[in-house]
Amino acid sequence: MRKAALFGLVFAGIAGAGSASAAEAAWTASKCGAEPQAPAVKAATVAQYNESVDRVTAYEKAARVYNACVAAQANREETAISQEASARISHVHAGSAAVQSHIAASFQTLSANLAAAGRKLGHH
Repeated sequence: MRKAALFGLVFAGIAGAGSASAAEAAWTASKCGAEPQAPAVKAATVAQYNESVDRVTAYEKAARVYNACVAAQANREETAISQEASARISHVHAGSAAVQSHIAASFQTLSANLAAAGRKLGHH
C-alpha cells in the first residue's frame, strides 16, 4: 500500500485595488488559466486509495505551478500599479510644490513692499 505524502501549499489571497467596482470583483490571474480543482479522495479499496494518491499528487504539482503563475502575475501587476501610482504622486507633488513656491514668493514680495513703504512713510 502506498502512502500519500502531501506538502502544505500556501495560497496568498491578493485583492485588487482601484475603483469601487474593481474592489467588488475578485482579482484573478487571467493569464494562468483555471485554478486546479482538488480531487475527491476515495479509500474504500486499496486500488481506490492508490488512485487517490496519484490524483492528489498530480493536483499538488498542478496547484504549485498555478500558484507560481498567480504569484508572478500578481507581482507584475502590483509593480505596474505601484509605478503608475508613483508617477501620479510625483505629478501631484510637483503641482503642490509649485503652488507653495509661488505663494512663498508672493509673501516675500509683499513683505518687502510693505517694509519699503513703511520706511518711506516713517520719514514723514
